[in-house]
Amino acid sequence: MSRLGITLCGVPLQNPVLAASGTYGYGTEFSTVAHLDKIGGIVVKGLSREPIHGNPPPRLWEAEAGMLNSVGLQNIGAAAFVRDKLPGLRQFTTRIFANVFGYATEDYGEVIRILEAGEGLAGYELNVSCPNVKQGGMMFSSDPRLLAEVVSRVRPLTRRPLIVKLSPNVAKIDVLARAAEEAGADALSLVNTFLALAIDARTRKPRLGAGFGGLSGPAIKPIALRMVYEAAQAVKIPIIGLGGIRSGVDAAEFLIAGASAVQVGTANFWDPDSPARVARELDDFLVREKIDHVQKLVGTLQL
Repeated sequence: MSRLGITLCGVPLQNPVLAASGTYGYGTEFSTVAHLDKIGGIVVKGLSREPIHGNPPPRLWEAEAGMLNSVGLQNIGAAAFVRDKLPGLRQFTTRIFANVFGYATEDYGEVIRILEAGEGLAGYELNVSCPNVKQGGMMFSSDPRLLAEVVSRVRPLTRRPLIVKLSPNVAKIDVLARAAEEAGADALSLVNTFLALAIDARTRKPRLGAGFGGLSGPAIKPIALRMVYEAAQAVKIPIIGLGGIRSGVDAAEFLIAGASAVQVGTANFWDPDSPARVARELDDFLVREKIDHVQKLVGTLQL
């Protein structure tokens, strides 16, 4: 797909479509039901210093035009990922990015230190939608100072690209985008899920075991597009757009808004081969529109 080949933060990708963290496991689980070598990259589920068991069930709820999840960042821990999962991922040509999270600035640094010993990673995506336990639970993603602190702490620890995944649960995304860029981020991915609540009217209890959850899927796409556009206007580093992408045309819309690449998330739950399919459909869109390369779409929104 020569029309789709791009370079993201110095990393060559065969196309600009990646599988989003939290929706594709560690990648290898999808090898029998999806064409992993046909997508630009896989962002594995979030990794922490120590294994995390996650939230009590139920963890998923299908909403109108979307999905709520409260998995609770369950994962095997960074060391187990390097030892048990990363070797199996090296057989695929798709690029592998590790999603990293923590509850204190030093957590992020320690996870990066562990992952640096692994071979085959193309870069890191920092999930900053976590409460900073040392700051009374304030989210890294909602405070420019905390966000800059964690990014600047991690940046010197690796030469691999550093992508910062921003939360939409903020008043102004451009302020956070600039804070991440100035602290050393190589790219931004947005948006993460919207904090939401589903209620069972009969029991008068939440549908999810942990109460609140994150809303994703087609319901959030118009808001995600707006925030991608605002972030792209505020920074010079690449933007990776996500939020309700189900088709090649959806992907094209995010590129037009200013994204250089996209991630497919919730669609993977009903079609595990969605990233490869979206890439094919994006290529078909370029052919129909007589566009010879996908980069010619980026940032072409006319307001």
